Amino acid sequence: MTKFSIKNFKLILAGAAMMGVVSACEVTELTPANLIPDQEAFATAARIESAVLGVYEAAQRGYYNGSVTNGRGYPFGAANVEQGDMRGEDMYNDQAFYEITYNNSYTPQSANNNGMWISLYRLINRANIVLENIDPAVVGGVLTAEEGNAYKGEMLFMRALAHHELLIHFARPYSDDPATAGVPYRTFAINDVPKVPDGEAVRRGTVAEGYTQLLADLDAAATALGSGKGTVSRVSYGAVVALKTRVLLHKEDWAGVLAEYEKIKSLYAVTPNPATPFRGGTSSDNIFSFLNSEASNGTVNGALPSMYGNPANGGRGLVKISPLIWKSEFWHAEDTRRVDLTSRNAAGIYSAKYIDPVTRTDPNVILRFSEVVLNAAEANAQLGNLDAAVTLLNSVRDRALPDTVPSFTAAGLGGQAGVLTAIYNERRIEFLAEGRRWADIHRLSGAGVMNGIPLKAQTRTVNNLDFYTTSRAVVTSHDLLYTDHRFIWPIPLDEIQNNTSAPIEQNPGY
Repeated sequence: MTKFSIKNFKLILAGAAMMGVVSACEVTELTPANLIPDQEAFATAARIESAVLGVYEAAQRGYYNGSVTNGRGYPFGAANVEQGDMRGEDMYNDQAFYEITYNNSYTPQSANNNGMWISLYRLINRANIVLENIDPAVVGGVLTAEEGNAYKGEMLFMRALAHHELLIHFARPYSDDPATAGVPYRTFAINDVPKVPDGEAVRRGTVAEGYTQLLADLDAAATALGSGKGTVSRVSYGAVVALKTRVLLHKEDWAGVLAEYEKIKSLYAVTPNPATPFRGGTSSDNIFSFLNSEASNGTVNGALPSMYGNPANGGRGLVKISPLIWKSEFWHAEDTRRVDLTSRNAAGIYSAKYIDPVTRTDPNVILRFSEVVLNAAEANAQLGNLDAAVTLLNSVRDRALPDTVPSFTAAGLGGQAGVLTAIYNERRIEFLAEGRRWADIHRLSGAGVMNGIPLKAQTRTVNNLDFYTTSRAVVTSHDLLYTDHRFIWPIPLDEIQNNTSAPIEQNPGY
């Protein structure tokens, strides 16, 4: 089919949101990830399905450091998990690979944060291209209205998911000041040179404006998709509602979180075995995942089982579980997640949520019902519904504990403050090695519950199992106050310099 190669376009990372390279001369004719489809790509139902799957591909294996072939799993094949964990304190950096993120030494030119920005906007642009071609395909009889709505729902979800990831990395949290600078929210496609100036003209807007558009996209997606849970590997109504609970939690719309929870609480269930959602296939807890395969994954330099896997089992072990959370008072010693979801050798303890370091086919689980439940628990606690909050909290916690360990009670936790603390701690345990820690640090620091990034185990110093199993002291470092400009990532320098007509402003301090 006829196509445009990105080598023909001036590439502006956010302003133009092209298909994802810094310099047009560096990457040419990358098939299929970087081809911008024209109207011929939407001439048949089969081609439209291919274009939609291309958006999933852009999410699962996107741009990194000048190429889409480097295979680091940007943005949602693996990198969102790895970067989200390395910005927090519960997973530990054991090598130089993630050190820039772990010790907060990133700059407007460093690859990890720039790769996230570029790959997310590349994903957004591809979703927008599909969105702009769905209605003509329906009018032309290529798609039924039902088929068109399903595709719209999927693409609107992708656009919202990507923009929210940008907001939590590159903008201050809604929970602090919604009027601060957000990110450019892309709602139209750039697939030809004359459209570049329009793309460059899109401003950052405010965080509040970003959340308003996010929720509008998700509301439209829910309407388009109708109802039901669908399949785990394709966006469904359930996935849209689950993402809404996450977004509304960041917005501190507690009633909104509970309203969305009610819509899907009968569709899903927390699995009795906490390992089940990570063992492939479908489960009642796995709402939406990006799939990896032997042929398409984050490769040995990015895939989750490679990065997080125990070297004794074939992984590279670049990221361990931190001794700080392992030895914390709030993680019960009899919790089965300490055994079923971890692996150890003489050098330390690793996550065992991802277990295929050879072919790297472990999915990246994006949304789980356990998260929705804990979102609802927190919302209930914030509204003073403490018994309801603790019931939801226990539904996640108790399944990993023997019957001899008593369930939490609101009174036993000391009231609202204690219930909220228990929920925050449970999130750290349940979502360990899933990349959710940074999102919680971000929103809770904005709310004044935290004051930035806590102390971490000093990079490349934990080299013995004794740090976990004995009183051996752990050297700590790399904390960062919320007021520090490095709390949020810088806008890529190329984004600003290449936008010659209307460059967006850099985050203060960079």
